[in-house]
Amino acid sequence: MDERTDDQVNQPASDVTSIVRQAIDEYARKETARTEPAYKTELLEERKRREQLERRLNELVEENRRSRKQAEEAERGSSIRAELHRLGVAKVELAFKAVRDDIVRTEDGRLVAKGEQGEVGVQEFLSAFVNSNPEFLPARISGGTGLTGAQRSQSTSGGSVDLDKIRPGMSREEMDRVRQEILRVASQTLR
Repeated sequence: MDERTDDQVNQPASDVTSIVRQAIDEYARKETARTEPAYKTELLEERKRREQLERRLNELVEENRRSRKQAEEAERGSSIRAELHRLGVAKVELAFKAVRDDIVRTEDGRLVAKGEQGEVGVQEFLSAFVNSNPEFLPARISGGTGLTGAQRSQSTSGGSVDLDKIRPGMSREEMDRVRQEILRVASQTLR
């Protein structure tokens, strides 16, 4: 009764195998189709995060560069001002504004001035600048232009009063001397 050949017996087995294979392939395709949008969405989100991080990193690098430049500029300015002050310049800020563009930082970090002779050290440059521009140095003659010789001798010869010595409870003689000095100064001022 059962006269099937080997081909016929193997055929249903191969049909079952192909059906199982097809079912697995179909399941795999559906599973891939179902999970693929989630992967794509996750990849897009990851790409956006990476791009944001790269932008932020670039901003931080630029901010760091600007901060370093400001710090170097501040250090350069303070070095120039300190040297001008050491040279006795009275108007340090004015002198600084006059020379700041001539002094630069080299690749190795030194401050040099670019002059007609090429690169010159800052101290040499500023010394030459101060010597050629004595108006930045303090006045050599005290008293100013309005004080004449007669007034100068009067003010130094008179019994000048120390403001710190004026206080309540002074003796009558000291108080009279202070009043006389105030009258003398006031009369000179009103002339």
